[in-house]
Amino acid sequence: MRSLTFNFIKLLIGFQFPTVEEINCKQLAQLLSNSAKPRPLVLDARSQTEYAVSHIETAVRIDPLTDDLTAVATVSPDRPIVVYCAVGYRSAKLAQKLDEAGMKCIYNLSGGIFQWANEGRPIFQEDRPTKIVHPYNAIWGKLLKATYHAQEC
Repeated sequence: MRSLTFNFIKLLIGFQFPTVEEINCKQLAQLLSNSAKPRPLVLDARSQTEYAVSHIETAVRIDPLTDDLTAVATVSPDRPIVVYCAVGYRSAKLAQKLDEAGMKCIYNLSGGIFQWANEGRPIFQEDRPTKIVHPYNAIWGKLLKATYHAQEC
């Protein structure tokens, strides 16, 4: 059921944000571990509360509703930017905004941090490894394996 729902979300995101390129978790993990290529700038497009519970190790939080894109204005044009949120919708919206602002090499992480965690990939709270993720809400949280749910959100 979880993979069917993720597939539906992916179709919805593709329909609403047709110009946004996606990257899957395996591809992002390879980019993060490949020292021969420019390390991607990873942007977390979730709330401060969600980010504080956990995030991908090198991620920088950016408000997905912001129109202030100065945080990425100095990024080298050949450096990939990967944006993620819980499941990919808010990050797709931000990725589209970055693309419209003239940024290049923008990718949305398919399945977001939920998929990343569900695949057993490393997540961090501040600079320490953790095993919990903010479930966003009761409905969307069903896409996150129960073992990763933060209890007090």
